[in-house]
Amino acid sequence: MSRSYVVLDVFTDTPFAGNPLAVVTDGEGLTTEQMQTIAMEFNLSETTFISPPEDAANTARVRIFTPSQELPFAGHPTVGTAIQLATERFGVGEHIIRLEEGVGLIECDVTIGEEGASRASFPVPVLAFQDGEAASAEAFANLLGVSPDDIGFGVHQPSVYNGGLPYTLVPVRDLEVIGRVTPDLSQWADVIGTGFHNSVYIYTSETSLASNHFHARMFWPAMGLREDPATGSAASSFVGAIDAFENLDDGIHDFVIEQGFEMGRPSLINLQLVREVGVLKTARIGGSAVYIVRGELIT
Repeated sequence: MSRSYVVLDVFTDTPFAGNPLAVVTDGEGLTTEQMQTIAMEFNLSETTFISPPEDAANTARVRIFTPSQELPFAGHPTVGTAIQLATERFGVGEHIIRLEEGVGLIECDVTIGEEGASRASFPVPVLAFQDGEAASAEAFANLLGVSPDDIGFGVHQPSVYNGGLPYTLVPVRDLEVIGRVTPDLSQWADVIGTGFHNSVYIYTSETSLASNHFHARMFWPAMGLREDPATGSAASSFVGAIDAFENLDDGIHDFVIEQGFEMGRPSLINLQLVREVGVLKTARIGGSAVYIVRGELIT
């Protein structure tokens, strides 16, 4: 039996940039083991599988796999899969796509353009909360091959937040530091811990492009890929650090996170926070995607 698939570059409007995503458009009938094997074959950071929704009011059920494990939620798979569904079923225009993911229902606003990139955005599935204590600046410095003085900027300090998945968030002084980070995987378990979600999201407020707000890199050895060019789920957790350290006033705050520049896969992630009466109320993640491949998978 053959099944159609597409590959999109997500969090970019330029082909061969951003984070590649494989979408198997007819995943119905595949077992979990078959999906995992297919994700291993694609060997991208994530592959999604579309099947009919459990609730007919929704658009589709979506399962997300890295080369090594299933995820309940991830950002660039959500953006790319929503764009694929809107393109296939509705075409040019603005649409609402409702995805049943492991983390729950995610409602995406999608705009399909006449040509080139399309866009999607969605509310974070979990409003980021502190999920443990981070290690010391000295421990992170040793892990990343930098000086303890390189860790932190302004009032930003290492933290752990969960916006659907837990992430260790490590601020560094500037672009020069983030560019020479060299993780020592032999120390990873001692500093970050073991298990699948032992990821480190490194960020700074100095950016390559003046219009952006943060520059980031994300390392996740357990995912099967050393570095990720664009990580929407990390941005969802990063909401917690921004809210904790940026001293934001009430209102709408828009940020652009650049990631993947060191990998030659420049990516831009849009992040919006809304505060009311001194409290974070909502947050959204968004970005563009472009098609790269259409094909048939023989299973």
